[in-house]
Amino acid sequence: MGITAFTEQDFDVFQIEGLEQRMEQLKSTVRPKLEALGKYFSPVLSVMTGEEMYYHVVKHARRTVNPPKDTWVAFASNKRGYKMLPHFQIGLSHDHLFILTAVINECPQKAAIGKKLEKKIDPILENIPGHYIWSDDHTKPDATRTDHMNKHDLEDLFRRMQMIKKSEMLCGRHIPREEAAKMGPDELVKTIEDVFVHVLPIYKMA
Repeated sequence: MGITAFTEQDFDVFQIEGLEQRMEQLKSTVRPKLEALGKYFSPVLSVMTGEEMYYHVVKHARRTVNPPKDTWVAFASNKRGYKMLPHFQIGLSHDHLFILTAVINECPQKAAIGKKLEKKIDPILENIPGHYIWSDDHTKPDATRTDHMNKHDLEDLFRRMQMIKKSEMLCGRHIPREEAAKMGPDELVKTIEDVFVHVLPIYKMA
């Protein structure tokens, strides 16, 4: 399988001061693990979605001063990029592993997708587990658990996608670093697959 589990040291990379120093560690320790996950889950997601899915490991190439606070591999049906499409993500920050489906602000169909999702709130609430999270901004760590939300909260999230340019939609799991660092490769893969199964209906609705 070629997949290596994440360690406490991988999460500690985001505590390193300075862009060059942090990027050096990201490239040498975290990025190869994301590449391996990309190679493994691209065909898995292709079968699940019925579309050819390509993986994109974020390079943080445009950064000149501020070191990245998180990093990830994204999966989308376009070989050239993922930001313009609904997509999946596996990534980590200093305190958690995240596994998500997302529609971010670069997606030109974001408003139309928000309208579709607004009409499907009941099946969404039925299918998404209570400990899964929702967010409207991929640049911020804040997120709200499904079991802390009601139908009106989701309506608000989907309507914001339609009306506010910067508003986004991310849904999936945030796993605390202590829990994620204890996972072996098999458990990590099973956990990621389980999340993708649960969020797949949202991706397909989008």
